[in-house]
Amino acid sequence: MDPVVEHNTTKIPLNHQKSPSPWVIARRKFLKNKIAMIALVFLVFITVISFLAPYITTEDPAKVNIAKLMKAPSADNWLGTDNGGRDIFTRLLYGGRVSLTIGFIATLNITIIGTLIGAVAGYFGGKVDAWLMRFTDFIMVFPFLIFVIVLNAIFPKSGISALIFVISVLGWGGVARLVRSKVLSEKENDYIAAAISIGTPASKVIYKHLLPNVISTVIVQATILLASMIVFETGISFLGFGVPQTIPSWGNMISPARNPNVIQFKPWIWMPPGIVLTLTILSVNFVGEGLKDAFNPKSNR
Repeated sequence: MDPVVEHNTTKIPLNHQKSPSPWVIARRKFLKNKIAMIALVFLVFITVISFLAPYITTEDPAKVNIAKLMKAPSADNWLGTDNGGRDIFTRLLYGGRVSLTIGFIATLNITIIGTLIGAVAGYFGGKVDAWLMRFTDFIMVFPFLIFVIVLNAIFPKSGISALIFVISVLGWGGVARLVRSKVLSEKENDYIAAAISIGTPASKVIYKHLLPNVISTVIVQATILLASMIVFETGISFLGFGVPQTIPSWGNMISPARNPNVIQFKPWIWMPPGIVLTLTILSVNFVGEGLKDAFNPKSNR
């Protein structure tokens, strides 16, 4: 009888599954945040219907109709009319497009300018850092509101473009300081020293190594900025120094509420833009908090 030959079987260890990247972890945590997701859905909804306003309503948002001054909500005008006889629902959609456009573009410009200046100041340090930070201090103490009012008085027809320009030029100081502090901390890591030692150009070190590691902070800050920009546009337009009255925005739609008669007896004029504006600001803040928790490695939410 032949002997039984036992064959040794070698167990091949399974490859360890690659751990997910911080971005994947952040995305999963954000998707699990129900409040942030609801807020994001509302933001997307209000943005889409605002920019599709010409396809949703056929009313002219700027055309004055004396026959319909301050009419209560009806089948013809779902949300009533304002003190110019204009359909409030139509102006609400067009006003959202204006307010959100100013908020998004101003936030994008501020984020780009502040990130570039903060990254350059933090990376080079020395005199470059000193000069850039002194310039940043000057921008941050500049009388922002007064400059907007003066510019509006000089160029009364400039409207939206002037407002975006002023906000973009004078609003990046906080972002620059935040990015600079993050870059100063990140620059001490060994991989930055290694990149510099092999002769990597400064622009490539900043773009390829530093910015990807501070971008999560920039995204969270940009979300907070978006809410601030919408609030600023609303406030300045409410006072009559922002978007002209001929162009609807949520800010100048609320301005008739300065009249006691309107605020007491005609709530349909100011409540719709006020409610939509409040929900939009809350949604932006909830999304910002969700992103902050998602990018925070110590957060369990």
